Amino acid sequence: MRQKRTLGRLLALAVALLALATALAACGGSDDDAGGAASDVSTTDSGQLAETTRATLVLDFVPNAVHAGIYRALAAGYYRRRNIDLKVIQPTSTADTLRLINAGKADFGLADGLDVANQIDRGLDIEAFLAIVQKPLGGVITLASDGIASGRDLEGKTVGITGVPSDDAVLDTIVEHAGGDPGKVKVVTIGFNGVQNLESGKIAGFTGYWPADGVQVQVDGKPTRDLKLDENGGPAYPGLVAFSTTRHIAEDPALIRAFAAATVEGYEDTIRDPATSLRDLLAQNESLRATIARAQLDAYEPLFQGDAARFGAIDASAIDDLSAWMVERRLARAPFTAADFGGDSYLPAG
Repeated sequence: MRQKRTLGRLLALAVALLALATALAACGGSDDDAGGAASDVSTTDSGQLAETTRATLVLDFVPNAVHAGIYRALAAGYYRRRNIDLKVIQPTSTADTLRLINAGKADFGLADGLDVANQIDRGLDIEAFLAIVQKPLGGVITLASDGIASGRDLEGKTVGITGVPSDDAVLDTIVEHAGGDPGKVKVVTIGFNGVQNLESGKIAGFTGYWPADGVQVQVDGKPTRDLKLDENGGPAYPGLVAFSTTRHIAEDPALIRAFAAATVEGYEDTIRDPATSLRDLLAQNESLRATIARAQLDAYEPLFQGDAARFGAIDASAIDDLSAWMVERRLARAPFTAADFGGDSYLPAG
């Protein structure tokens, strides 16, 4: 079984390298191709942006309900009000987002907190400064009709993974938490085709984002049983964060503060009035299906602030738990601290 997993990883790596090569071709060239990272930011005596500053945000994925607060802030003029002319870019892959930030071709990126931590572990100069959601989004998605109540019930069944190393860690954690043996789970690499494979009966479950993939299956008329990572032995870390390079954060704190303040305002609006933010999201992304976006926003909305005192906060203890889990699962070579990961000191005074 482990030999099959190794083969799956190699195939996934080949696909990822091809995707990254495509991303490099599409986003390479001059800094202006991606909008570029802001430089020579002019500030007032009070530390605010003194004039309109162009800046670029690279999303973690295609625009969807988790980004509702950003599109609300754009529609309401919250970025413009703080002198940011924000350009939002859809990445080819997560690797594309990370590459653009590290190359200085974009100012801000969105990524799973796990991906940010992994890059920090590799020695890259990035850190998070704002939590978009407070809980991990990953887990194993199954059909309720299959009677899978816990990870142990996955023994002897086929589970699809995308092929990234963290998928194995998520699956193994959920199975072991329920007293099961991960070695008895049949694992196949299916890329990002989990929804189709689950609905067609080819697999009993797949690793994915339950507020997005799981909700899509439900909208398609098939109730799901989502085995969420943080409820099945995993850490409760921020599942999506805004990040930049440590150097950019240190050199342009006014830009970071302005972006954080506008984004917070957009998501606070979304928490109070999700219907308006949904309309803003759909108006700026006409390819989205309204029924899926509405259902996904219903799933994401409780996660935006969660149990945090305010939207955007980054809990140091949650990062400590993430570090311990990543080391245990061999996703990180050594422990990292909450300070290594970043912090929420750029949030507006609340």
